[in-house]
Amino acid sequence: MENQQLRFWILVSIVGISGFSQGMLLPLIAVIFENSGVSSDLNGLNATAMYIGILLVSPFMEAPLRKYGYKPIIILGGLLVALSLGLFPLWKSFWFWFALRLLIGIGDHALHFGTQTWITTFSSEKNRGRNISLYGLFFGIGFAVGPLLTPLVKINEALPFIISSALCFIGWVFLFMLRNDFPEQTIGVNSFKETMKRFGNAWRYGWVAFLPPFGYGFLEASLNGSFPVYALRIGLDVTNISILLFSFAIGAIIFQLPLGILSDKLGRRPVLLSILFLGFISFTSASFLEGTVIGLTICLFIAGMVVGSTFSLGISYMTDLMPKNLLPTGNLLCGVAFSIGSLTGPYLGGMFIKYTSNISYFLIISSMLLLIFISIAVSKQKNMSTYNLSNNSSMS
Repeated sequence: MENQQLRFWILVSIVGISGFSQGMLLPLIAVIFENSGVSSDLNGLNATAMYIGILLVSPFMEAPLRKYGYKPIIILGGLLVALSLGLFPLWKSFWFWFALRLLIGIGDHALHFGTQTWITTFSSEKNRGRNISLYGLFFGIGFAVGPLLTPLVKINEALPFIISSALCFIGWVFLFMLRNDFPEQTIGVNSFKETMKRFGNAWRYGWVAFLPPFGYGFLEASLNGSFPVYALRIGLDVTNISILLFSFAIGAIIFQLPLGILSDKLGRRPVLLSILFLGFISFTSASFLEGTVIGLTICLFIAGMVVGSTFSLGISYMTDLMPKNLLPTGNLLCGVAFSIGSLTGPYLGGMFIKYTSNISYFLIISSMLLLIFISIAVSKQKNMSTYNLSNNSSMS
């Protein structure tokens, strides 16, 4: 038990450092490019590199995890992130930095896929929500603190990259203390036909649980990427925009763990339905309160409180629905759903701002949350034991 606790805290700590590096990179590179005269559309294109890296590597992640275990995958991912961060100061070039962000996306995905699957595997049903919420909490705190390194660019452009790389290496060293473990094995894991069958089974049993990670990716990327553009157009200044985004982040951090514990007691589905509906109400209310910064701040804080946990609750819900031997596949698809949401959010948000007038930007987010709420409400949960029985009989 003591070893399991140590393993858990090392894993969530490395996830916190990963969140810190991601949170630092977004505003830091945006500021450096803006000061260097890079256009806003190219700036945005560079930011998508990380999510493209995640999508590119996703189909190739599961087989190595099953073959070599969790530890090597996490160590390799952590090393790739730390090295890539350290290489940024070498050459200030748009495409070189694009390639480094692509590598960070690959490394981060390996790190998160490994830690996420490991935590969901060894967590019991009674503390699964708490553990995944702590995972999300550490990432959220890291992501919120990361941008604080941006002002260091005034001292030296390389300094934030060096500090972030050093922190990643420190966290990476602690991974060697862990004893390797393997996910539950499946027959034919390396066969393409079996891989496709496993993806199909995972989708069939857990598709509804992939919607919250998609929604969170859409929401987070759209809020950080598109909302500032819309906010400037309706007359808000940069300071107010920072306060509004910070209020959302604080709401998400404060209520991440309580909602996870609540989902252990009441069940994942009812908690998800409640927070998605309250998120819909919060963002719809924000669309009527755009003229007051205080009103918007309250709405976004409440929105953060409720929908800031959709990613971690989605993972917990997926783990409830998924047979144990399909957990790596389920975690992989959660990451893919989040990445697709992160890529589509800013694009659709930008299109919405460009082609609509007198319609609040917040309505695109509230509509998305309402659609996910309806999808979960009308879906029927699959019975894992039925799957396991049929799976065992087909294997015997």
